[in-house]
Amino acid sequence: MALDITGKIVQIMNATNGTSKAGKEWTKQEFVIETQEQYPRKVMMSVMGDKVQELKKFTVGMDIKASLNIESREYNTKWYTDIRAWKIEGMGQQASSSSPQDNFYPDQDPTVASDGASDDLPF
Repeated sequence: MALDITGKIVQIMNATNGTSKAGKEWTKQEFVIETQEQYPRKVMMSVMGDKVQELKKFTVGMDIKASLNIESREYNTKWYTDIRAWKIEGMGQQASSSSPQDNFYPDQDPTVASDGASDDLPF
């Protein structure tokens, strides 16, 4: 089952490392996002392996879209549910489609001269 969820990162926990029974090294990091609905909900999810490095691009307060899988498993007659993100994308400020001129002239239109006359030069 693959799902997408959007929200703001509210907490990023420390990464944990370990070794599997087969001797393979693994890294896992958990984080919490808060959805932006009428009744916001907090959802904790995790990333594994190389996705831990991808999570480092984001900080608390950033809006993201996470593609995730939900899986439950039984251990000693108890059930545990794992929400694992396999793709994380930035929303809003990270997904900017502005041109270089927009970043160079944040407060004015570069095609209009300071006296109000239109000019094809950006200065």
